[in-house]
Amino acid sequence: MVVFTLIWTKITPWTSYPVAVVSHFALEQVAPMWVRGVNKQPGKIEVETSVNVVVPNTGGRVADVYVEADPGRYAFGLPIFLALIAAAYAAKRAPGRIQKAVIGYLLLLPIQAFSLVMYLLMQVIVAANLDIRTLRVDTWQVESIVFGYQVGVLVLPTLAPVLIWLLLDRKFFADVIVNGWKQSMAGKSPRAARR
Repeated sequence: MVVFTLIWTKITPWTSYPVAVVSHFALEQVAPMWVRGVNKQPGKIEVETSVNVVVPNTGGRVADVYVEADPGRYAFGLPIFLALIAAAYAAKRAPGRIQKAVIGYLLLLPIQAFSLVMYLLMQVIVAANLDIRTLRVDTWQVESIVFGYQVGVLVLPTLAPVLIWLLLDRKFFADVIVNGWKQSMAGKSPRAARR
C-alpha cells in the first residue's frame, strides 16, 4: 500500500486528469446555471461560476465565484485498489491482475468524478454563504449537494476501491478469505469458543 501510494503521489496529476474531464462534463450537465467555464490541466481544475457574491470591505462590490481543486484529491482509491490486486496476486497468484487493474481504474473514474463534483459544488455553496437567493436554487437542491458532498468525500474514496476489488476478485475472496475464516472457525473447539 505504501509503495503504491508513493508512486501514485508522483503520477496523480496525469492519472486523475480523466477525472477532471468527466467532472467537467458532469458540472455542465448538473449545474448549468452556475458553471460559466471550466479550465483543466494536470493536477488542477478551475470552475468559473455565474454566482455573484458581495466582496467584504469593498463597499458592496460584487464578484464572480471561482472554485478550484486538485482532481487527485479524492482519487486516492486507486493505490488502495492496486494494493488489493497486488496482495491477491502475492497471496495466491490470482490471474489477470493487469486486466483487473485497468478495469478497476476505469470503474473508479466516475466515482472519483462524483466526489470531485460534489466538492466543487459545495465550495460554491460555501462561497455564497448558503444563500438560496444568491444560488438561485431550492432548499432541497442545497441539501442534496451537502448530502452528496458528505458521501462523496467521506465514504466513497475509501469504500469504492474495496467494493470494486471484491467485485473483480470475488473468486480470490471466496477461496482465500471466506474459506480461511471458515477453517479457522472449524478449528476452534467448543470449549475454546465458550471462553
